Amino acid sequence: MPVTNHQRGRFITLEGGEGAGKSTLLRGLEAHLREQGIDLVVTREPGGTDVGEAVRAVVLDAGNNELCAEAELLLMFASRAQLVRQVIEPALAGGRWVLCDRFTDASYAYQGGGRGQPIARIADLERWAAEGLKPDVTLLLDLPVSDGRARAAGRGEIDRIEVEGDAFFERVRDAYRARAAAEPARFRLLDASASKDDVLAQAIAGVAGLLPEATS
Repeated sequence: MPVTNHQRGRFITLEGGEGAGKSTLLRGLEAHLREQGIDLVVTREPGGTDVGEAVRAVVLDAGNNELCAEAELLLMFASRAQLVRQVIEPALAGGRWVLCDRFTDASYAYQGGGRGQPIARIADLERWAAEGLKPDVTLLLDLPVSDGRARAAGRGEIDRIEVEGDAFFERVRDAYRARAAAEPARFRLLDASASKDDVLAQAIAGVAGLLPEATS
């Protein structure tokens, strides 16, 4: 029997620059949603499938310093295409919720803002490779670049993206904030400089409207 519109699951994404606290928030929000009885799939980008994890290893390997911006963009969407078709869409169609660490907004920020790839090119890939899929809610953890990089510095070995300079990450942050301003109905801008408990509270408030009791 086909799944009707009201049975379709919800899609929530977490976005933000380096050191913004996505991993910590992901764990807290996952626990909260499961406590609400939500049937939840948790995944990440790039990755989330065997193909995607192989792509992730290539993209983040600091030894691949000759990887060009165009190849990086295509690899990100190759991983995304597999994730959408293998994990996200089947889950949503089956009424399950999906919580994803990064999605297409990251390409607009990192490959677009950071690497200078044309926005129109990313939009074309979004329509084709990602089937035009957009999250119901995107939680954007916003933090000054200097603060985020200071946090990230304590995590050990840095990857191929993290070796970029402050100017790169300022462009990434600007691109994220511009997208949030352009789509205020979808984005929830979170103050990532707050305590982890406060950030979680912001996130819970940001997704509260999706919960069944809020829409009944």
